[in-house]
Amino acid sequence: MTGVLYGFGVVVALVVLGWIIARTQVLGDGARLILNRLVFFVATPALIFDNLARTTLDEVFTGVFVVSAVSAVLIAVLYTVVARVWLKPSGADLAVGALASGYVNSANLGIPIALYVLGDFGFVMPLLLFQVVVLQPVVIAVLERATGEAGPSAGGAGGVVGSLVQAIRNPIVLGALAGLGVAALPWTPPDPLLEPVHLVGQISVPGALLVFGMSLFGVRVLEAGASPRREIALASVLKLVAHPAIAYAIGAGLMGMQGHELLTVVVAAALPTAQNVLVVATRYGRGTLLARDSAVLTTLGALPVLLLISALLA
Repeated sequence: MTGVLYGFGVVVALVVLGWIIARTQVLGDGARLILNRLVFFVATPALIFDNLARTTLDEVFTGVFVVSAVSAVLIAVLYTVVARVWLKPSGADLAVGALASGYVNSANLGIPIALYVLGDFGFVMPLLLFQVVVLQPVVIAVLERATGEAGPSAGGAGGVVGSLVQAIRNPIVLGALAGLGVAALPWTPPDPLLEPVHLVGQISVPGALLVFGMSLFGVRVLEAGASPRREIALASVLKLVAHPAIAYAIGAGLMGMQGHELLTVVVAAALPTAQNVLVVATRYGRGTLLARDSAVLTTLGALPVLLLISALLA
């Protein structure tokens, strides 16, 4: 438990520092965008490749991944059922809400939590790939049918295929795929080859946390008359309460997980809504406030929830 609290202390300190940087504008107006691009396009792919290249596939695709994937799908289905009966939103808003309740921030916050708090990088990459390559295209297909609009295409293909192409071109996914390719080989690259990649990758975690803190400054949520507060509340409660509870039930009840392994799947489920949900919602012009405010609220609520989970399971 001491180690978990130490890890959270590091995470919170850097998030607060990022907020202070944004508040004081000590780095100028464009600092968050530049730092975010450095983290997204360079540092995080390097970190992911470096870690995966030093492992084997059986250390990555474990029961932790199974629980994370199944619980994400179940929570999205649960949101769909409850919202359809209670709130009766449009099909597009329903899809965005379902994605907001089950699509976790496995990169910007998941990687720091995995490294500093859990000391276990294994669940992040398969979970990230599942969300980007499976979960997101399914929701895009629903949005296209609901809006009658074709999404980004590739070679005349529909939006779902285009989404898959875009996912593969994502630098983080490319880093993960390259790392998995090396992990599948009966050979580990020597340290002199990996050390430059390792050094660049060390920028990722502090950089992502600083960007995360900077993004929280000046954000207004739950605007009266604009934000769909009931949908946001439903998505946020399911994300922070029901999602980790379902992950615990599957992990402990069905798969017999205990100790650190069980802690890992529950923490992964309690991560906040990913920014990718807002990207998708903005692309189709539906549910943008729902996606944005759900991400902000779950982000603010995630740290106390994660601390409580750690206190109970660590």
